[in-house]
Amino acid sequence: MILALQASPLILLVALLLSGRAGPVPAVLAALALSIPAALASLPASTDALNFISTEMLRGAWLALQPVGVMTGGLLFHAAIAAPVSTTTTAPEPRRIFAACLLMGTFMESVTGFAVGAVFALAALKSMGLRGPVAGAMALLSLCLVPWGGLGPGTLLGATLVGVPVQAMARVIAFPNAAWLLMLGPVLWHLCAKAGIAVSTREKLSQTGILAASATILIGGHWILPFEILGILATGLPLLAVLYRLDPPRTPAARADALRALTPYLILTAALLAARLIPNPPALRPYETLPAFPITHVAVVLWTVSLVLLALRSGMARRIHETALRARKPAAALLLYVLLARILAGSGATTSLAEAAASALGPLAPFAITPLGLAAGLVTGSNVGANAALVTVQAALGAHANLPPLLAPALHNFAGGAGAGMSFAVCALICGLLADGTKPAQLWRLLLPSFAAILAVGTGAVLVLR
Repeated sequence: MILALQASPLILLVALLLSGRAGPVPAVLAALALSIPAALASLPASTDALNFISTEMLRGAWLALQPVGVMTGGLLFHAAIAAPVSTTTTAPEPRRIFAACLLMGTFMESVTGFAVGAVFALAALKSMGLRGPVAGAMALLSLCLVPWGGLGPGTLLGATLVGVPVQAMARVIAFPNAAWLLMLGPVLWHLCAKAGIAVSTREKLSQTGILAASATILIGGHWILPFEILGILATGLPLLAVLYRLDPPRTPAARADALRALTPYLILTAALLAARLIPNPPALRPYETLPAFPITHVAVVLWTVSLVLLALRSGMARRIHETALRARKPAAALLLYVLLARILAGSGATTSLAEAAASALGPLAPFAITPLGLAAGLVTGSNVGANAALVTVQAALGAHANLPPLLAPALHNFAGGAGAGMSFAVCALICGLLADGTKPAQLWRLLLPSFAAILAVGTGAVLVLR
């Protein structure tokens, strides 16, 4: 009975979103209301219920501040570099779609994190005339390297919580993530077909080769380079090559224009990497057990660089106002989803559901690691949240099943990151930016092959590496 009550907020949320009867914000509000009795049923009898709810709401708001800050900073950065509105669009060529989703968007996600990559990918797709659920699903493919997103804070937290070296764990995560990355080529071609865009066999082979190069950099780089920068290198180097092939600058003026277009990205990347080099920066830390908010945080750097770039352009106030209007609904959705995740995790309801599932599966429990990680990412909306909620449970599950010490937390990070990129909160963000009535359920239906690939890769990893 208690397990049913603990699961009821998530069941209601999924049912409302899949039915299409409620948008992302009304659905999460309903689930949030139901999470109160579910949380209270999970707490020890002596717990002060009112104090718990108020405390977790404040903790959730603190956690939400970081992804909301990054998301709004990403929108502001986009406003700072956006070209003047034009009535013409770029033709939706397969190579340009591929570059927007699986290279440029993924690069931006590796630099900033918190779904900013999908924001940029969606903007690029819109400039090609693509709209609706297919464009939203394509943009979500850019969130395929979440364990390295924003220079890897979620992966670092996960390794810290289970007491393993983060570089070694990231090296293991790279293998299933690279396999999934290769599978996303066919998923993108499937979405192109839905949009009426044919992808030739030659183009498919070319894109597969580019993805293989990214996967090779991702796997091999962990033996010689810090894990934080591997997402940037694995996508940034192929991206530069593809952009050069798409629009080669043949004259000095064209080369100057290309460098000018790249300069804001180079400035932002350099600023973020430089910020990571500052040891022990001053930080706000109202809660010892939750991530701090240092002055070098990705959100702070994004806002600072964006405001400086905006100051160099005309219409600064107008661009900021338009960004604020665009950010309202996505920011509200992110906040509410983080509050829901915090209440369920803080009360122990999430852990109870995971332990019950593992117990019911018995000897098959190791195969639950990937589905549980995927579910944690879908619910929490970030690799940080997925690790905070379940990585210790997953590590214990792996130890009980005699798996190698790094395998369970690595698979949790892979699946949790993959789920975060298609989570309730992120889908709400994309639907809000599309602003055309697209529902999360439509995005998930289009991305079913991606979900299947995640589960297949996780299952294969358990069979091969256990």
